[in-house]
Amino acid sequence: MPLDKISGAHPSFHAAWGPTAGGERTIDSRRPFLAHGEPGLPRPIVYDVSELALRQREMNFAAKRLADMVFVFGLDWTDAVARLRWRGIPATGGLDAMPNPAPRRTRLEQAAASGEIAMTHEVASRTVRVTWTDAAFGPPVIGGAAAPLGWGGIVTGTAPPAASTATPIPRAAASQLAWPLGCDVAPPAPADPALVQAVERFFASSAGVYGLLVAVADRILFERYGTGGAPDRVTPSWSMNKSMTGTLIGRMIHLGWLENVYAPAPAPLWQDPRGIHASITLDDLLRMRSGLAMACLGPDGASLGFEGSAVYFDAADAFAAAQANIVAVRPGAVFRYINAGINVLAAILRNRIELRGLPYPATLYELLPDSLGMHSYHMSGDLAGNLVGSGAAFATLRDWAKLAVLYLQDGVWNGERLLPQGWVDYALAAEHAGTSYAATFWTNADRRFPALPPEAAWMSGASDQRVFILRGANRIVAVSNETDAAMDLTALNDVLAAVLAAT
Repeated sequence: MPLDKISGAHPSFHAAWGPTAGGERTIDSRRPFLAHGEPGLPRPIVYDVSELALRQREMNFAAKRLADMVFVFGLDWTDAVARLRWRGIPATGGLDAMPNPAPRRTRLEQAAASGEIAMTHEVASRTVRVTWTDAAFGPPVIGGAAAPLGWGGIVTGTAPPAASTATPIPRAAASQLAWPLGCDVAPPAPADPALVQAVERFFASSAGVYGLLVAVADRILFERYGTGGAPDRVTPSWSMNKSMTGTLIGRMIHLGWLENVYAPAPAPLWQDPRGIHASITLDDLLRMRSGLAMACLGPDGASLGFEGSAVYFDAADAFAAAQANIVAVRPGAVFRYINAGINVLAAILRNRIELRGLPYPATLYELLPDSLGMHSYHMSGDLAGNLVGSGAAFATLRDWAKLAVLYLQDGVWNGERLLPQGWVDYALAAEHAGTSYAATFWTNADRRFPALPPEAAWMSGASDQRVFILRGANRIVAVSNETDAAMDLTALNDVLAAVLAAT
């Protein structure tokens, strides 16, 4: 598919928006554009930021982390509890700033130390429950999560997930071909001593690191794993999964299942062209410029909030919640990093699959992860059985590096073009002033890593999970870290410098 299918002229809107022989036409709100029974304007979501709701999210998040570590990573319960770091959940942030979670984190640490918080798990049901009993506050607050076989952790609160999550998702069998086409990794040659020394310093100052990998397009050059990490162990990735979701959008464009990135985003709940959501494009969602926000209601009254990570805390339908965000600022005008826009893209992916009568979620994996041989890769779900697109997927570093190889090879895999011609340049370029964000990837335009050129790009997740795509050097560097553990980014920059020096 030529580049103009990605970056061509903006398409025309609904016919009723166009001019007539007598001049411009206005939209008659009394004449429905959609058949009776079809969704009209989405009902806005109101985000509860009361103290009870915030405590509920904190317990849910802790339960999800434990479920992921025990039932997805394969750590034992004692190790998982020791690794857990409490995440304070403040009210959602405004347009220009994120809230400070430190005071709430301190309160959680105190509650855990005093025995107010109890954590239990059940192996047979693959569930975790975290309960905060604070007599001074009121009834116990109970958080829950489940990790059905073949799924990442699902935030459940006290409700069961959809029945569909009880069935493992069919996946292609692992191939014994040489990496990256398969899982056979040849022993690498001895690494450059300067790289080895830089990696040693990095691990010494970053205790939470699970592993670090260096590769070129056809082989792995170097691997080192820390405590709890291993070549075959999946570890956290968080928002690195945004890059997978964005790449799946490119895959659907190449297949003709979507028009182009400048077309209005065909979200299932945004079908009415009279709504302001109709002006949001796929490009706006990919580049975090959608303008989506939530009305928040708490003890101080109503406010406007720009969601940070509600999808990882709330026991809810993530896709419905994302589409129910209001449009607070003009689409395309303001960069604001949120998860809701990416989960709108994930809802579009599901809708396009189901419109063709294909099974979801098996088809989603077939479209790209299984085509790349990412057999360890799997996504977290939600209560409705959606695969969360914004984050919380899991894979080994070897498999995450395969997605980076696809970008090193300009969207071609094993001789077959999987992405539109020009997609890689589009996705890895920060095109708007004031941000180094590209289209579900970050770039080094702000020189965050001095060792790298400005055009370097990477997948990025919370707690400094990253996969660097260094096209000029034909190198990939992938690193995984324990959630909320500190990472020495200066030492990581030294590793990157050593990688480039050894090319």
